[in-house]
This record gives sequence, C-alpha cells and structure tokens, in this order.
Amino acid sequence: MLRGLGVTMALPWMESFNVWGDEPRGNEPASEAPVRLAVLFAGNGFHSKEWSAQGEGEKMELGKVLAPLTDFREKMLFIRGLYNAEALKGNIHSSQTGNLLSGAPLASGGEIRSGTSIDQLLAQRYGRETKVPSLVLGCEKSNPSVHKNYSMLYSSHISWSSPTTPTPLEIYPALAFDRLFKDEVQRGDKSVLDAVLDDANDLRRHISTNDQRKLDEYLESVRDVEQRIENAGKKGELQGWRPTLTQPNIPRPPDGIPQNIADHMRLMSDILVLGFQTDTTRITTLKLNNDHSSLRFPNLGVDYMIHHLLSHSDTADWLKVNQFFLEQLAYIARKLDSIQEGPRTLLDNSMLLFCSSMLTGSHDATQLPVVLLGGAGGRIQGGRVLDYKEKTERQMCRLYLAMMDKMNVRLPKFGDATEPLAEV
Repeated sequence: MLRGLGVTMALPWMESFNVWGDEPRGNEPASEAPVRLAVLFAGNGFHSKEWSAQGEGEKMELGKVLAPLTDFREKMLFIRGLYNAEALKGNIHSSQTGNLLSGAPLASGGEIRSGTSIDQLLAQRYGRETKVPSLVLGCEKSNPSVHKNYSMLYSSHISWSSPTTPTPLEIYPALAFDRLFKDEVQRGDKSVLDAVLDDANDLRRHISTNDQRKLDEYLESVRDVEQRIENAGKKGELQGWRPTLTQPNIPRPPDGIPQNIADHMRLMSDILVLGFQTDTTRITTLKLNNDHSSLRFPNLGVDYMIHHLLSHSDTADWLKVNQFFLEQLAYIARKLDSIQEGPRTLLDNSMLLFCSSMLTGSHDATQLPVVLLGGAGGRIQGGRVLDYKEKTERQMCRLYLAMMDKMNVRLPKFGDATEPLAEV
C-alpha cells in the first residue's frame, strides 16, 4: 500500500515483493497473482446474423459483432447454447435479466426477490483480502418502474448481494474512483497521487529497476484518470460531475443519462482496470446499459432511436452499436494484456465475461450470447468455440460453477446447476 492523508492506494504486482503473502518454499516460487473476475453486460442482445464464431486459435472466424475482439481470439472462449431456464418464465426483459448471474426464480407483482449473484458470492469469499470487496459499475441509471407485472429493477441490476438486495450501482466515475483510492468518499483538496507521493518516493529506493518502471507507468495511469475526470467535470460532459457554476444558466433538463456515453464507458473501463491492477478489488461488474435501455448514440451518428427499439431490427446501425459495446471489452482486454504480472499478463490472470440477457432483440433467451476472455491464471485455454446448443445439460449456472472453480470456490450447487462445464 501507498499511504497518505486520507488516502490508501494499493500497489500493482511487483517482482521485488511477495505481494500476496506466500514466502518461497525451496525452489518453489511465491504465490502467483490472484485471479480476477469482471462481468460486462450489454442489454437487448445482438444482431441475429452477426453474432458468431467458428474455428480455433488465430484462425477463428468471428461474426461482425465480434470483430473488435480479433486480436484476442487465442485468449477467448466463444460459448454457444447456454441458457437460463428461469429467464423463459414470467415476462420479457425483467425476467431475462434480474437472475442472469444467479439462475434464481424471480418474484412478480412488484415484489423484489432474485438470488445472490456469482460476483457477490465471490466477493463474500475475497472481500476480506482486498480493500473493496467488489465494484458494481453502470453507465445507465436504474429504472424503478414496473413492466408486465415485474419490477424493472430486475432489468437494471445483474449484481445481487442477497435475494432481496440488488447491489447499489455506481454510475458516477468520480465516486467509483474515490471508492478505490480514498478512505472516505469525499472531494479532496489534492489528488490521490499528491497525497501518496512521499510514500511512493520512499518505495522507489527499495525496488528493482523493472519495478520502478512499472510503478511509474501505474502512477501515470492513475494521474491520467484523475485528469480526465477533472476535465470531464469542467466541460460538463457527464451528469454527476462537480458543478462548474453556482447556479444553473439553462432550464433544468429532463432526467437522463450521461451526454457523452463514449467517455462515460471509457472512464468506467479504466477504473475497472485500475481496480484490478492495484488489487484494490478482484471482482467487478460493469453494466454498460440496462436491458430495455433508453441509451442513444450520437457519437456513432445513431441518435434517432433508443437502444431498446433499435434492437428490434438487424440494421447497419444496430450492428454499429453492437460493435461499439464490444469495443469496450476489447479496450479493457488490451489494457489488461499490456500489464505484466510475473510470467503472465493481467488479462492472463483474469476472466472477463461478456454477456447479455437475450441472444437477439426479439427477446430470444433460449440461448445466451457468451464470450469469456482471459486465462484465469493459466486455468483456461482460449482460442476455442464451445457449443452446447444440442446438449441437455446446458445451464448458464454450469459456467458459473466452472468459473468459481478457477477462483478456488467450489460449491455442490449454484442456481439450477450441480456440475461445472468440464470443457471450460
């Protein structure tokens, strides 16, 4: 840890220290970097003709939706045919989302009851080992209304701390950043880096040249995020940033979402990477939008229709929006893959699950779109397409059991599954 007044900042993996606790035994190395889990969600499915993959390794052929992941084919599992049985009950949207990470039955009639999600179950296990048990990030506000007799909170939350408690969704990058690095979430008079600079300079005298370079790169990345948050606030690009006026100079706008969704998603992606890079947290969910989303995409020239309505067509604009979402995953993967942790990269030590509540915008949840990037510390072999479409035992929760196993959490049952996917 680097410490300063009101600030605690965890360090990235360094060869100069046995960061995660084990001392070497004989010729055995100290413990490896921990496995991290990130779940990225995009609502309303994808283009019905362009979500596909076939082949293996670097020769894997990807549909146009997945084109942004071309560089990561050898570190990717494309999983076809998994489904959530409970998502086929109840209504559309809410019933297809609120239990996506748990497989639990949902209560109707406005009552809120789902199941503890995989991210929060793992946070309960690893929360004692990190400053922040889990980060739950979003880029669109929760919807508290009711749709077809089911609460739309189900559509707004994939992370559940308990069956009756959706985990609070942080949509403001500044507050998410503060949660990682400040002991108290409040606006400080100086930056995180300024607060820990003395401690960082003292540390530099005791680490290797490689670690000094890594420390510099890490501190620069923290400073970059700080400056971008500061600049975003000055330009007024995102709702929720610190005010630049003491009184409004325009009429109150309608309640809405961040004006620049591209910058919002990119900031949240950077904060996700920082959380993993510093081992401040090992569990993050990033909900890029809600199911039944009302996001618009002027940055793509697609501002004439909200996301939900756009999903009902297989147009070129829908494909463009799909690729924009996959670009966020590719951006995170590229940053993680550039960070070395001993013999592996941070991507090699992570699992990035990308999923949606339905395969296509026609509400097809008979199979779910699933991509898994990363090596889970050498426990997952990428470059493969796994097809369960014709198999009987194809519960999505079998994937979750397999992923929990990679993080040394073994349960006899999760959701509607009792066996992990052996091929993962």
